[in-house]
Amino acid sequence: MMKSSIPPDDEVALPPLVATYVEAINSFDLERLLTTFAENALVNDQLRDYWGKLAIREWAKRDIIGVGFTMKVTKVVSHYGNFIVTANADGNYDKRGLPDPLVLAFYLTVHSDLIVQLIILRNRDDI
Repeated sequence: MMKSSIPPDDEVALPPLVATYVEAINSFDLERLLTTFAENALVNDQLRDYWGKLAIREWAKRDIIGVGFTMKVTKVVSHYGNFIVTANADGNYDKRGLPDPLVLAFYLTVHSDLIVQLIILRNRDDI
């Protein structure tokens, strides 16, 4: 298992697919973001499933691009060929009741150099 932890202000050497995903989000490039997903991929964000590129397009257009969502990667873990990316999130979404910074974990399952599953969680560390 490869584990890499870095301070929040340092650059992270991301695997190419993950780097493309992050760059597309941070540059609000919907078309480029969609190229990182398999045709029948699954995204689960805020406990909602989005199956396939059409649903993922609508989710990304509304909840990523539409609110100017950005992510500053702070940690990357490679786990059996999949990736867990931890990032500080920002954007123009409703932040009431959310911590600052909002830290999210992106669980990316990769197959044939495409994201086939993405689960986004706000993990608790108060246990």
